[in-house]
Amino acid sequence: MDFYDFKNAFLIGFFMAFMIGPVFFMLIQTSILKGARAAIAFDLGVILGDITFILIAYYGSRSLLEKIKDDPRLFFIGGLVLIIYGLITYFDKQNKKEALESAKITEVPIKNNYLKLFFKGYFLNFINVGVLAFWLGTVLVIGPTLKMNESAIFWYFSTIILGYAVTDLGKILLAKQLKNKMTPIVIYRLKRIMGIILLICGVFLILKGLIPNESINELIH
Repeated sequence: MDFYDFKNAFLIGFFMAFMIGPVFFMLIQTSILKGARAAIAFDLGVILGDITFILIAYYGSRSLLEKIKDDPRLFFIGGLVLIIYGLITYFDKQNKKEALESAKITEVPIKNNYLKLFFKGYFLNFINVGVLAFWLGTVLVIGPTLKMNESAIFWYFSTIILGYAVTDLGKILLAKQLKNKMTPIVIYRLKRIMGIILLICGVFLILKGLIPNESINELIH
C-alpha cells in the first residue's frame, strides 16, 4: 500500500469518527461523566464491532467481488449504497431527539465497570445495520481497486481503523470542550452535511462506473 492509499484510508477513518449517531453521543457522554479510561474502554468495543462488520462484509461478499472485480457496475452498486446511506443520514428524524437527549445526563457514576462499557460499545455499534451497510459499500469499492490483494486490503482497512481510533482519542480528550460546542442545532447541521458528503461520494462512484476509464484518463491529462 503506497502513501496515497494510506492517506485516503486514514482520512476515511477520520471522517467516520465524526459521523453523528448514537455511538458519537455515547462516547462524548462517557468521557465527560466517567472519564477518559471509561471512554476508551467503550471505544474499544465500538472498534471491535467495526472489525466484526468488516470481516462479515469482506468474507460474505468475497466470491461476488472475485467475479465482478473488473466490472464497472461494481462502482454503481457501491455508489448506490453510499447514496442510500447518505439519504438516511440526511433525513434521519432521530437526529434532533438524539441531540437533545445528549444534554440531559447529569448524574455522575461513582464506579466504572470497564468490561461492561466495552461490551456496551460493541453491541451499540453491532446492532446498527447502517454500519454494516457502510462497510459493505466500502468493501465493494475498495476491494477491486486493490485487485483483491488480501495483504493490501488488510493494511487499508487497518489504516481506516487507526484513523478512526486516533480521532476518537482526540474526541475523548477534548470531550468537555466539544460538549460546549455541540449544541443541538450544530449537531443537526453536521449530520446533514455528512449526509450530503455521502451523497456526493456516491454520485462520483456511479459516474466512475458509467464513464469509461479511457475517458477519465483523457479528462485528467
